[in-house]
Amino acid sequence: MAVSTVILAFIAFISLGMPDGLLGVAWPFMRQDFAQPLDALGGLLISSVVGYTLSSFFSGEAVRRLGLGNLLALSVVLTSGALIGYTVVPLWYLVFPFGFLGGLGAGAIDAGLNSYFEKHHGEGLMQWLHAFFGIGITTGPLVMTWAVTGPGQWRIGYWIVAVFQATVGMLFFLRRRSWDRPDDEVTEEQHSSGVPLAKTLGYAPSWLSGLLFFVYVGMEVTLGHWGYTYLTEGKGADLGVAGLITGSYWGFFTIGRIIAGLVAFRIRSIVLIYGAITLALVGTGFLLLGNSQTLVVTGIGLYGFSLAPIFPAMVSTTSHRVGREHATNTVGMQMAFAGIGVGILPTLVGFLAARVGLFVIPYTLLGMVLALFTLLTLSNLLGRSHSPGIPERDLINRSN
Repeated sequence: MAVSTVILAFIAFISLGMPDGLLGVAWPFMRQDFAQPLDALGGLLISSVVGYTLSSFFSGEAVRRLGLGNLLALSVVLTSGALIGYTVVPLWYLVFPFGFLGGLGAGAIDAGLNSYFEKHHGEGLMQWLHAFFGIGITTGPLVMTWAVTGPGQWRIGYWIVAVFQATVGMLFFLRRRSWDRPDDEVTEEQHSSGVPLAKTLGYAPSWLSGLLFFVYVGMEVTLGHWGYTYLTEGKGADLGVAGLITGSYWGFFTIGRIIAGLVAFRIRSIVLIYGAITLALVGTGFLLLGNSQTLVVTGIGLYGFSLAPIFPAMVSTTSHRVGREHATNTVGMQMAFAGIGVGILPTLVGFLAARVGLFVIPYTLLGMVLALFTLLTLSNLLGRSHSPGIPERDLINRSN
């Protein structure tokens, strides 16, 4: 792959992350304009997740029919159009179709680029690809904070990112042929798909492994979506300060992912995951005790930093939990569970916050961290009998 194409993929992941960062800051202002309750965000999240899950699931067939370059160009246009759609519809329920379209585009970009990098590159570039997603999701809150505190209009934040994404889409279109290459480097092991999907669907450790991702994405996205509201409406923080703190959450997340990419080959992944969960517990402790702004900021930053290595490390150790013969199918299940978790868990937290109070948010984070610890421990205990003779370091490094 040409260096320019790798750079374009990195830029695309920045654009993929920015809308997620925009929404958390924009929501208090969006719901005022649309006259919606606090937990109405769940409808938009679910519509987006439905689109994301569908396009991810069928991305392989779409690539075969359209070619990866054409699919990427079309998908970025969809996400850009969805952002514009949010700003022009007069009624709240009309936002949902645009959420669905945005999810379709984002799912195809995510699945397409991840699959391409997994096939043609090692874990190093894959780590950096996801680090650029972190840059995008860090930048999004800053853009939206400027929009709501400067011009005083959340729509301007979406317009800025939509123009950026449209530019990326044009670049994808101009370089669409550079993405399509024959699979002449695919190894016999890569061709092997293991056991049939039906057998994996009847295999309990695979479902347990999927639940890990369901819970993890809830941990990650909940604070990203509700942190700004928690700070402004729950803690009375200044709008600009709250936006910077929300941005710092994703900023520390990005820093943590970059550092994790440097140390992942020197620390056993299971140690890395449990260490990250421990730090997440400390971060939630600061949030629960956060009577001062310093404690809250420390908790948010530490929590974001701690989550960074968990997702890629859990993907890398899938075979350790379920055995090699089920690994390929289980990875697909894990991505599906992650997509569902993005829609359900933040929505549930918003439902509770609207009825109990915003103070419940740190308690829900604590519950999810403890649930992840419990599920991971159980999954690893079961995995010992399903992956005999597979050194964990081999599982992490075999793609390089």
